[in-house]
Amino acid sequence: MSNIHQLIELDKKHYLHPASPAKDNFVSGPMVIMERGEGIYLYDRDGKQYIDGLSSLWNVNIGHGRKEIAQVAEAQMSKMAFSHSFNRFSHEGAIRLAEKIASLAPGNLGVCQFTSGGSEANETAFKLIRHYFKLKGESKRYKIISRRRAYHGISIAATSATGIPVFHDMAGPLADGFVHAAAPYSYRCEVCQPACNGDCSIQSIRQLILQEGPESVAAVIVEPVQGAGGVIVPPPGYLAKVRKLCDEFGLLMVADEVITGFGRTGKWFGVNHDEVVPDIMTVAKGITSGYIPLGGVIISERLHREIVDMTATGQLLAHGYTYSGHPTACAVALKNIEIMEAERLVENANNMGRLLAAGLDQIKKESTIIGNVSCKGLIASVELVQDKSSKTPFPGTMKTAVKLFESALKRGLITRAIAIDNTDIVAVCPPLIINQTQISQMLDILNESIREVESSIL
Repeated sequence: MSNIHQLIELDKKHYLHPASPAKDNFVSGPMVIMERGEGIYLYDRDGKQYIDGLSSLWNVNIGHGRKEIAQVAEAQMSKMAFSHSFNRFSHEGAIRLAEKIASLAPGNLGVCQFTSGGSEANETAFKLIRHYFKLKGESKRYKIISRRRAYHGISIAATSATGIPVFHDMAGPLADGFVHAAAPYSYRCEVCQPACNGDCSIQSIRQLILQEGPESVAAVIVEPVQGAGGVIVPPPGYLAKVRKLCDEFGLLMVADEVITGFGRTGKWFGVNHDEVVPDIMTVAKGITSGYIPLGGVIISERLHREIVDMTATGQLLAHGYTYSGHPTACAVALKNIEIMEAERLVENANNMGRLLAAGLDQIKKESTIIGNVSCKGLIASVELVQDKSSKTPFPGTMKTAVKLFESALKRGLITRAIAIDNTDIVAVCPPLIINQTQISQMLDILNESIREVESSIL
């Protein structure tokens, strides 16, 4: 048995893949076995090159194969592989990283608690919110308003905040206290006239607050761009409206920047586009560009001080993870941010994002099945429809988005197929180091793949 066939059989037998069709993998094995990465490219075991058009999972911002990251990790592991942060233990890496994040975050967001990833970050945010209101004597305030098509993670609370049905179907019963408002899905909005300005979603959030009772609602959580829900880019000013609504009812505003943070949208954080300062911000993914797991919660200095002032001496903050502030993860994150600053990758994401948006718009004009294009910096998507004038979606049984994903993969471009609520969307999210030539290469492959899908279904 060849090595590749042996790996396939071992994978089928021993590896339960996350977020994958379990039966399909058990029968057919892995779709691709990757071996190495360099820049914006990945290479499989056969040596085939792929443009990593999704930054693996929206996270490899500085690209693959950065040896300086490996060197920093080796140096930290050689010096001190691990030390915890419980019981007021600390180490320089966590302190320096918290300081650095505070310098990048908007407004007075200046206090961090670290986690191992995005799900844990949002879980931490929810627990801190409920703890805060209990300290204030408002223990009935525990409900969190999220939005439909939102994705906030896969722990039970984070899944409950997520607004994508397939995750609820798998994990129910869900945690109590999570309700979902409408998303600012402009392309399919039937409320705002003459064009969607996000008020449809704002009104939906307001109605939920009143329906649940303002005295029971603690916070609203929003992704500045809804990534796994289909790359839903809200209208300009939408986040400012969320901020205003939270202030009106005394709610905390949480920005889930797990995907959008650290340059993805052409600014350090997605909320920067509306010049909004949330009370809490959650981060992960791009903070280390995926080189090592790390996430975090950033809270305002005001919120931190209130929690401190309302806490008795010796009273335990009964939350934290073994790997909160892992020394090697902190060292990698600091080096990752240093590279982003030195290479001006946030600026590059903005510039290359404009080229990506223009290219996708041109593809849309020439295609009979691309109904909508969404783009913010270097995160984008195309929505496939059966009829552009009526926006009629394809039947779910046709799996049109999957067909486009497979066609692009065959040509050496990794994308992501998103099929939610009878919509077919394909997302792209390349590393922030991508250049103009590579943007053109990615667009050419995507265009060829769309043409192939068109010819096969029309």
